[in-house]
Amino acid sequence: MRLLSSIKWGSLFSLTWLLVACSGDASTSGQATTSEGAGDKPKLLFYRHPMDPKITSQTPKKGSMGMPYIAVYAKSKKKKVILFYRHPMDPKITSKTPKKGSMGMPYIAVYAKGDGEAEDDNAVKISPSIVNNMGIRTTTVRQGTLYRKIDTVAFVQFDEDKMSHVHMRAKGWVKNLKVRANGERVVKGQLLYEFYSPDLVNAQEEYLQALRSNNIGLMRASKSKLLSLDVSVRQINSIAKLRKVNQVIQVYAQQSGVVSKLNAREGMYITPQRRVMTLADLSSVWLHVQVFESQSNWVKVGQNATVRIRYLPGLTLTGKVDYIYPTLDAKTRTLQVRLRFNNPKEKLKPNMYAMATIDAMPETNIVIIPREALIRTGKEQRVVIALGGGKFNSRKVVAGIESDEQVQIIKGLKRGEKVVTSGQFLIDSEASLKASLSRMTESKDNNNNMSKPKEKNMAKSMSKKSSNKSVSAKTASE
Repeated sequence: MRLLSSIKWGSLFSLTWLLVACSGDASTSGQATTSEGAGDKPKLLFYRHPMDPKITSQTPKKGSMGMPYIAVYAKSKKKKVILFYRHPMDPKITSKTPKKGSMGMPYIAVYAKGDGEAEDDNAVKISPSIVNNMGIRTTTVRQGTLYRKIDTVAFVQFDEDKMSHVHMRAKGWVKNLKVRANGERVVKGQLLYEFYSPDLVNAQEEYLQALRSNNIGLMRASKSKLLSLDVSVRQINSIAKLRKVNQVIQVYAQQSGVVSKLNAREGMYITPQRRVMTLADLSSVWLHVQVFESQSNWVKVGQNATVRIRYLPGLTLTGKVDYIYPTLDAKTRTLQVRLRFNNPKEKLKPNMYAMATIDAMPETNIVIIPREALIRTGKEQRVVIALGGGKFNSRKVVAGIESDEQVQIIKGLKRGEKVVTSGQFLIDSEASLKASLSRMTESKDNNNNMSKPKEKNMAKSMSKKSSNKSVSAKTASE
């Protein structure tokens, strides 16, 4: 009987202790509910540096650059409505149920706002004052035509189609040289020099003998020999009229221009292999330009080109693409392109530098943004989207051609969206940091969700054990 009475008093004490604990938990939960329902505004935890999240403060303040610290609030305990789950790397890939990507990263939950619109956890919200202090500017994505222009450096060269070389077809000596230096200007028909050659003298004597013999065959043969030795028709007629051999032959300019190269001096002995001089006409010139390999497919023969000269500011000359060389330069990895320009006043001089622009074929009906809005990280290309209401988000894009400070966007944007053109690097770094933290949080939540069934199973097993113990105790008491 003493044993039974002790068991009854022990059971009564345990039951009383259990009731007290339950009442304490109930009061605590009631207080939590009251505090939660007191206000929907989240609790302010601290303020953090706008550039370095590790630097925090308990009071509002500004950084060394005048940017105010950002307030960090406690997360609301109110349960959010999950609309769907999105891929952690590609927001376009969504799922109705939680899952993991190919790399084992869990999908990110997208919740609903109070107005029913989807809310992206990776969006960065900035107050209007900070937007003003950071100097954030936006522009609208447009769809239109992008004129592809190739800006490059040009080198002025002689037009080789308007150059001529002066050679002699017999051995001899230069007499009475009229041109003394490179760069001298000559006109067509001007006397350049006189030339004495024993071969030319013998050819003239043969022609005179044929004239005296009145042999038509010999006359034709001897005259043809003089013509093959580059004796002019006028000099041959003079020999036939005067019936006298000229000891020297006059050499005249075959075109107007300048002497670009002079290789003979007075009294010099020359052979047919030696070039006496070179004449070049500057009424038109060639410009050699170098086009990058990525732009080589833009250039076509006949396209318009413009040239600007530094020593003549404000002057623009127009020409065309004349020839595209078939190979690339192995050292510079550039394509050689030849432009032809008329040069009536000879403002373009050989070996001069100039700035050339080639107007390539335009791309029509494409999505275009300013070049400054594009963020290049080496591995990918991104832009910062202005969502409205002070919210911004970073998005991956695929960029196309670039021309005149504009960039084509092949994939990732559509017309009418707003992109950030100033201050986007700070927002992009903040969005990347937030996305990384959200992925870490999601992985922790998934691990916690996976551990909850185990805890429930343990609780069930413990409750079963306690019920078994109570049943055995009741049996013993009976």
